[in-house]
Amino acid sequence: MFEFFRQWRKGRILANSPFSTSDWQQAAARLPVLDRLSSRQRLSLYELATLFLHAKRFSGAGGLVLSDSMRQSISLQACLPILNLGLDWYDGWSDIIVYPDAFTRESSIVDEFGVTHSGSRHLSGEAWLRGPVVLSWRDAEQAGHVDGHNVVIHEFVHKLDMMNGLANGFPPLQRDMSPGNWSQLMNEAFEDFQLHPKQGLDRYGATDPAEFFAVLSEVFFETPDNLIAAYPELYSLMTQFYLQDTAGHRQ
Repeated sequence: MFEFFRQWRKGRILANSPFSTSDWQQAAARLPVLDRLSSRQRLSLYELATLFLHAKRFSGAGGLVLSDSMRQSISLQACLPILNLGLDWYDGWSDIIVYPDAFTRESSIVDEFGVTHSGSRHLSGEAWLRGPVVLSWRDAEQAGHVDGHNVVIHEFVHKLDMMNGLANGFPPLQRDMSPGNWSQLMNEAFEDFQLHPKQGLDRYGATDPAEFFAVLSEVFFETPDNLIAAYPELYSLMTQFYLQDTAGHRQ
């Protein structure tokens, strides 16, 4: 009975969507990162993005007025990592806040001598545990251009990472994946990356394991050949996790 109601509700949401398939096609045409998708995959992504828009609450900050095309662009990219995982992977939170440009966050750090240093950080995006995803539209607008940098994918991957607690580079895995194998491969690659930069991988990934996972995911979806060249075993790991072969043939 529950599954029947769930499918009925899904059908109602899709039927009442303000966006047609043509609308989604126009939005997708502005995102080269989606070019590799087959027609079937695109339709699945449009459907998932429609459900995502219904489930999440978008709001502009800093005077930004969000247009439908902005919301569609963010939704399509946010749903790309969960294309074969499902919307349930984004359960437990609801808000997406978008600033016109980089936004400022006050921070304080206690050093090894116990001295507190306060200051401001300028951010293009951030994800809060059980809270919102916050994005700079200026940066989000440049995402999806297959250059290996995608702030939307980056921040929403943090949300996947946070499904089992604080982001630490260890999201809930597929049932047939080995946690030990994930930890070993990721830790070895992270330690190597801290010492040896790789072409096409943002050095921000050397910050900590959570940022490493998010940067790897950006490259996996945008420029997978760079990930294969740098860490082929991690590319294989990503295909198992996301259930997508981004460097492979269309399905």
